[in-house]
Amino acid sequence: MAQLNTAWGPHPEPLTVASAPAPEYGSGSLADLLPTLAAGLGVPDMNAAITELTPADRNCVFLIDGLGWEQLKAHPEDAPFMTSLLATSRGGTGRPLTAGYPATTATSLASVGTGLPPGAHGLPGYTVRNPDTGELMNQLRWQPWTQPGVWQPYPTVFQLAHAAGVHAAQVSSPTFQNTPLTRVALSGGTFLGRLTGEDRMDLAAEQLAAGDRSLVYTYFAEVDGAGHRFGVDSDAWRGQLMYADRLVQRLAEQLPPRSALYVTADHGMIDVPFDEQHRIDFDEDWELSAGVALLGGEGRARHVYAVPGAANDVLTCWREVLGEQFWVASRDEAIAAGWFGPQIDERVYGRIGDVVAAARDDVLLIASEREPKESAMVGNHGSMTPAEQLVPLLEVRS
Repeated sequence: MAQLNTAWGPHPEPLTVASAPAPEYGSGSLADLLPTLAAGLGVPDMNAAITELTPADRNCVFLIDGLGWEQLKAHPEDAPFMTSLLATSRGGTGRPLTAGYPATTATSLASVGTGLPPGAHGLPGYTVRNPDTGELMNQLRWQPWTQPGVWQPYPTVFQLAHAAGVHAAQVSSPTFQNTPLTRVALSGGTFLGRLTGEDRMDLAAEQLAAGDRSLVYTYFAEVDGAGHRFGVDSDAWRGQLMYADRLVQRLAEQLPPRSALYVTADHGMIDVPFDEQHRIDFDEDWELSAGVALLGGEGRARHVYAVPGAANDVLTCWREVLGEQFWVASRDEAIAAGWFGPQIDERVYGRIGDVVAAARDDVLLIASEREPKESAMVGNHGSMTPAEQLVPLLEVRS
């Protein structure tokens, strides 16, 4: 399997599927984090796949939405505390994790919480086709409504840990307590809602101390929001990064004995200029739209669903038009290349596009009419470039 730190060199043109740097499923992806921590806590049937990590009795994962490895390294003055922890990443190796494909929130949170790659948990994109209805399903907003336990039937690591006698808790915004995404990805043990970041940090530390064996998760969304609206080098984004840095330090200074704090993210982000060269509009491109029944995913990680009988023609066209800027694969090629993990559940197969397109260059495939809000975002993510795919795993131990 191609690794991100070695595959990033000259590529043949058009890009080949094999040249895409697939995530490190099974050894260094977000899906491997909670199973590794749970294995160290003695939870049955958990695999310590991230071998660099040392077990601790009390484990806290603090996920900062949108804070990629490259963005953190590029802003040391705005995040001095996290910058001081860069060498601790991934068990002291100073290396990042890979988010998984696509590098987007719904997919990554499901990977974190279930300990499974997208091909198993079944949230393989921002929007994907529901094979049972033929409609696009937005897996972040859970629209249209779909029965959560049918869409994602596996237990979360928190549920398994709780059943094994580990004190499990999630500390997040009250907004997320009853969402379907929380139910399928992060439920189990106790959910505690707090509005302010400071309150979340204080309560996360209390929850760590509440058990002899603890697994606690907490979350901060605003770095991602500022990046989407204003870009990852804007004053607004820097301000949220500074705040997140203070939150990490606040939590680190309150760790109870025998604890490990892990700071990570669900994806990174890049800014894409607002011009026709960098933003290709599907809704105005007759070549790309020919034979396409549904356009799923997002601007840098597209699922393309063809009308019956047109899949090969759509694949050929997309490769001809986009092949120098995107990795363009058929469904089976993307699966064989490991983009969605080592295996694909039968229920997930039809959710993946007939054609899958992942951006290599700083480009977007927008849809200005059907996706006006998403098409207007400054910061974007989803693909397998280092800026989007690599996330930190900073560590503080007490």
